[in-house]
Amino acid sequence: MTTAGQGEGGERSWACARCKVPLVQGKVTVSYLGNEFPLELLRCPSCGFVLVSEALATGKMLQAEQALEDK
Repeated sequence: MTTAGQGEGGERSWACARCKVPLVQGKVTVSYLGNEFPLELLRCPSCGFVLVSEALATGKMLQAEQALEDK
């Protein structure tokens, strides 16, 4: 993924490094240890590659991982 500059609200916008098109917010299904979670994440409308932010990976995803491993 590459940054494509500023979005409408001043937030950073992202573009797919492979397809060179802006990422769009969309529903994706994340799988971990046989469990699936529907999430709204940035994804490439062309190839489907999904951007998982560092904050999500080290925050909510880590909490979900720990909860599943504790079961």
